[in-house]
Amino acid sequence: MSALSGITVLELSRVLAGPWCGMILADLGADVIKLESFDGDDTRGLGPPFLDGMSAYFACCNRNKRSLAIDLRTPESRPLVEALVREADVLVENYRTGGAEALGVGYDALSAINPRLVYCSISGYGRQGPGAAWPGYDYVVQAEAGLMSVTGPADGEPYKVGVAVADLATGQNAATAILAALMQRHRTGKGQRIDVSLFDSQLALLANVGSAALFTGGEAARHGNAHASIVPYQAFHAADGEFVLAVASEKLWMETCHLLGREDWLRDPRYVNNASRVEHREALCAELAALFIGQPVAHWLGLFAGAGVPAAPINSVRQALDHPVAHARGMRILMEGVPMVGSPLKLSASPPRLERAPPALGQHSDEIARGCGFEPEALRLAGAIR
Repeated sequence: MSALSGITVLELSRVLAGPWCGMILADLGADVIKLESFDGDDTRGLGPPFLDGMSAYFACCNRNKRSLAIDLRTPESRPLVEALVREADVLVENYRTGGAEALGVGYDALSAINPRLVYCSISGYGRQGPGAAWPGYDYVVQAEAGLMSVTGPADGEPYKVGVAVADLATGQNAATAILAALMQRHRTGKGQRIDVSLFDSQLALLANVGSAALFTGGEAARHGNAHASIVPYQAFHAADGEFVLAVASEKLWMETCHLLGREDWLRDPRYVNNASRVEHREALCAELAALFIGQPVAHWLGLFAGAGVPAAPINSVRQALDHPVAHARGMRILMEGVPMVGSPLKLSASPPRLERAPPALGQHSDEIARGCGFEPEALRLAGAIR
């Protein structure tokens, strides 16, 4: 059995954060029923690329789910919704604040039907506070919650990260909170409401950078491909390309100096420890740059690999997907002809399942309706489902 076998999740969310949360739970074995409007999740139309009508965006976060196309605004859909809620363990929604209540699927209404329901709300800025009514988009939150200010060239403009990290972190935080709430429900028999936001998640992702700003009271600087607190820990140019070097301990620094034939750096007061190297980063990195430009990337990677000093090429996305580790770890999967990145969660006794490709819109509407004791054609004629 999968880890979450027997858990039913109603996913009333779209785009990325909510569906990412739902897919984590689905991969772990939950029966995730994705309730979509008749237009479907927004990401169904976000492309190219498409594969047989399915967008790559939708495919990345919707496997192992069943799709129910339903019009929550139609009174005729209400009996089916209530039947689903009575049997559900978890509900995930990411409507604008007040939107779920307007559709009759807010926490108060649904917890009255099922007090054991774990109800997770995902929003841009939280369900309370000055941003409760604001729309939440990853790009905007990367800017507003500080990430862009520390991303990009040190002497250039702020950059966003190349993937929607605020959305993804929020989805993972939501899944973690849901699992914790299910554990508590096991003890108390009662569900609860969870409030997870993109802004909170992105602010927490600042990690040591945010902590340093709190310690100093000053602004965090942008360091490009270098590290604010570790030197050398950045990208360097070799004769034929770039690679990254991560010397994150004094032991590794000693090994690096020996490998490069620069034992004199171990005696240089400017480089004697990491704090000194951070203070004199420009001088040290200039010396390293002059050294590395003399040989190709493969030379330096071979040298460092032999001594266990972390270094790597800067791979393209295709190169990363084709990496031998990606294949060995089951991170390349094919589900009913749909290529996907696999789950990073490795459980020895209950590994993530690979049962359902991302669903077509309303693919399981009839199956779900019948499972709740309703005649699909009657609901369809009433405009409740498709």
